[in-house]
This record gives sequence, structure tokens and C-alpha cells, in this order.
Amino acid sequence: MSAPLLWIFIPAALALPALLISNGRILSIVGGSLALLLSLVALIVPIDQALQIGNFSLKIAPEIEILGRRLILTPADGSLLAIFYGLVAMWFYGAEVTRTAHRLVPLGLIIIALLVASIAVEPFLYAAILIEIAVLLAVPLLLPVNQAPGPGVMRFLIYQTMGMPFILFAGWLLTGVESSPSDLALAVQSATILGLGFAFLLAMFPLYVWLPMLAEEVSPYALGFLFWVLPTITIIFGMGFLDRYSWLRTSAGLSQVLSVGGLVMVVTGGLWSAFQRHLSRQMAYAVIAETGFSLLAFSLSPEKAVDAVFLLIIPRSLALLVWAMSLTQMKELAEPLRFSAVQGLARKHPVTTAGLILAHFSIAGFPLLAGFPVRLALWEGLASQSLGVAFWFLIGILGLLTGATRTLAVLVMAPQGTGWELQERWRPGILIGIGVLGLFLLGIFPQIFRPIMANLPGMFEHLGK
Repeated sequence: MSAPLLWIFIPAALALPALLISNGRILSIVGGSLALLLSLVALIVPIDQALQIGNFSLKIAPEIEILGRRLILTPADGSLLAIFYGLVAMWFYGAEVTRTAHRLVPLGLIIIALLVASIAVEPFLYAAILIEIAVLLAVPLLLPVNQAPGPGVMRFLIYQTMGMPFILFAGWLLTGVESSPSDLALAVQSATILGLGFAFLLAMFPLYVWLPMLAEEVSPYALGFLFWVLPTITIIFGMGFLDRYSWLRTSAGLSQVLSVGGLVMVVTGGLWSAFQRHLSRQMAYAVIAETGFSLLAFSLSPEKAVDAVFLLIIPRSLALLVWAMSLTQMKELAEPLRFSAVQGLARKHPVTTAGLILAHFSIAGFPLLAGFPVRLALWEGLASQSLGVAFWFLIGILGLLTGATRTLAVLVMAPQGTGWELQERWRPGILIGIGVLGLFLLGIFPQIFRPIMANLPGMFEHLGK
């Protein structure tokens, strides 16, 4: 058996019969268990190494060739597969209580398979096409069949699609740069076009106007899943570009471009979050800031950058999972999710409120929560390079904290004499409570996943070396 067959083709193939399962609870359990099994296999069984169990020997081949193209998953990719499918399992287990299992599980399996394939495919430029197919599949994931797409969905599709031709054209130009490294004009043109492509895919400033619009139109849970998985894979894909082209990796202005771009996203995302009165839009602006954190992490010194980027993956997914699930429960209680409609909900739904607020605080880097250790390390690294960048980073963090504090004030605000009365649905409440516990455990013991994360820089031949 080959690794691409196990972690790409099998999940994609099983997504088709999953469409026939009508019971959302069974679908959620089956999909989550499949993703968890794939995660455990990636964690236990090494790729391209024989595993001896008694008289039985098992070896997973690293590659497969299809239509003249190779899909390669190296032993270093095993840790990433374990993390990704483990996080996907958590999203699938929560899909039933948010009533999104019928869309999220089958389409999510295909999307994650395509995104894993984008990391494995050779020639690597085909990754842009695979990411675009995943974006197209995201539309039916976000919208029920009977719901017409709004302007946010249309802009999401347009902006994400516009990134693909830029990246493909830049890849073609980069081939010319490799053969003529002294051609400075060609190098500048290819780097500029490549930057535009990733600016569209990552929704960088000012191309992120569709994110808050989309957040108002679609299911928060499905959107949270895409807010986690698409930027994460895109950033890893971008790291592959830098690892492959030495002149781009060693460019004198690369760190400055990443630093400025990431800082603008952190500051604007944080400040707009502070003034928002819509809960879904607040999550969108927090995601903008989170992508900025990843860009800032990669602008650090080469020996720290790769580790810092990977350390953001698990806290980001866990916080968005808890936030999206809490928002979905609130959307059933108040529509639209504006401050005027959700005022005082904490009095009757304290667990849902706690999940939403603590997830927001975690992304803002509040102490003892999952986002705090990596934010602190990132702030320290930025301060060692530039105190000005560290100051503006703090401004973005304060904006996120202000938005979370305003939301908390509104949710607990109620007419005088209003009592506290628990009206939580017990199943979502338990899942949100488990997620909140995970936020605290990951914040207090950030070293839990360190043994798995330590192998991730091995995915790249030059980065982090």
C-alpha cells in the first residue's frame, strides 16, 4: 500500500458513499472515526519503513504515479498527516450537533484529500489546481442546496480563483529565473506575480473584504472549518515555493515584505474586530489577524520561522472549532448575530457564551489559553528584530482583546433583576466544554504536542536549516 492511496484516495472514495447516509449522527461518528483512524495510522506507522508485528511486516510506500504525475508523501509528512486528520476528526465529531454533518463530512473528506494531494503532487505547480478544486467544492459546503449565493460567497469564489492563474504564471516565470538567475527584471516580475497570487489566496490586505461578508451569510461551523484548513494549506504550499527556489528564499526583501504584510493584517484585523457589533464578522476579522500571525512568524529568523508557523496550526484549529460551534448555537437563539439580538444570552446559555469568549481570547493570546504561548514567543521574536513591529503587534492584540471584552459585556448585560437560568442543550454544551478544557490544557501545557511538531521542519529541504 502507498501513502497517497491511504491518505488521499481512500478518504476521497469513501466520501461518495457517505453522501448516502441520511442519519447525521451516524455520519458524524463514521466520518470522525475514519479521520481519527487515519491520524493514528500516520502517527504509529512510519512511511517508507518496514513495521514488524510478529510475523507480519507492513510497509507504506511513499509515492504513487498517476497519468505521469507523482504523489509523494515522505516520512516527514507523517506528523503533518497525523495532526491534520486528528483535527479533522474533531470537526467531524462536532458536525452533527451543528446540523452540518450531511455537507461537512462528505465534502470535508474530499477537500482535505485534495489539500493533502496539493502538498504531495509533483510537479508541485499542480497544487494550485488542486487547491482551486477544493475552493469550488467549498461552495456547496457553505450553502444548502435551496439557498442562493450571496455577495460574500461570490466574492470568495472570485478572489480565490483569481489567485490560481497568478501562481501558475509565476511558476512558469520562475523556471526561466532558474535558467537565467542574473536576469533581475525577470526575477522581480515573477516574485511580484507570485506575491499577488498568494495575496488573493490568503485574503491579504486589502483583498479580505469578502471575509466578513461571507461570515454573515453562511453557517459559522462550515465557515470555521474552511477558515482553518484553506489558509493553513496555502501557507504550507507557499513555504514549498520558498524551499524550492533559493534566490527567492534568500531575497533581502522577503522578510520585510512578510513582516509588513502580516503586521497590516494583525493591526487592521484587530482594530476592526474591536469595533464590530456582529459576532460572525468578529470571527472573520480574528481570522484575518490569525493569518497575519502566520506571516509574521515566517518573517522571523530562518531557524525559528518554520517552527513558529507550525506551532500556530493546532491552537488555531481548536479555537476556531470552539468559536464556530458556539456561534452556531447562538445563531439558533438569535438572528442576526448582532449585539442588539444577543444581549443577555449569557444568563441562559453560559456554556455557549464561555466557549465563544474564551475562543476569542485564545486567538487574541490571553494568558493560560492555547494561543498564549505561541503569541508570546512570536512577540519576543519580533521584539528582538524591531521594537516598532513589536509595538504594532501589541496594538493588534489589544484590538482583539477589546472586541472580546465588548462581546462579553453585551452577552452578560440584562435588565436589572434578570436571573441566571441554564437552558443549554446538553450535547453541544458537553462538546463546547471539552473544547474549552482543551484550550486551557494547550495553554498551560504547550509542550504536549512538541514530539509530533518536532518532525515537521523535515518536510522542507532548506527551510529552517
